[in-house]
Amino acid sequence: MRIAIGSDHAGFLLKQHLISVLGEMGHDVDDHGTDSEDPVDYPPICAGVAEAVVKGEADRGIVLGGSGQGEQMAANKVRGARAALCNDLYTARLSREHNDANVLSMGGRIVAPGLADEIVHLWLATEFAGGRHARRVEQISELEEQR
Repeated sequence: MRIAIGSDHAGFLLKQHLISVLGEMGHDVDDHGTDSEDPVDYPPICAGVAEAVVKGEADRGIVLGGSGQGEQMAANKVRGARAALCNDLYTARLSREHNDANVLSMGGRIVAPGLADEIVHLWLATEFAGGRHARRVEQISELEEQR
């Protein structure tokens, strides 16, 4: 899979860790920054990750920050992005099964590397269930088009 990944300064160390893990899993990783723990504004980085996914340049995206909340919000401003904040395994699985999330957001100050590994593995492996959930995801897409 092609994975676009980006973080702010608070998510930088977790990003570096996950780039290594994703590479070991056999994924191609496109790092959208940041490149250090120096303070940086996350919205353009997260939007860039989401745009890469929506344009088909990446199959999935991962955005990381201190809590992951702002990063999710920024990614979701890109039409076609379905970013989900998943700091646990349950929400990671459901974000894929029920919502067909294409961008994963996590908090580097909340999720330890070991748990982050498990979340990423599960999130990448979980397929969209379709069925009644497809109708709801389509309704979300329609809301984007109407507004």
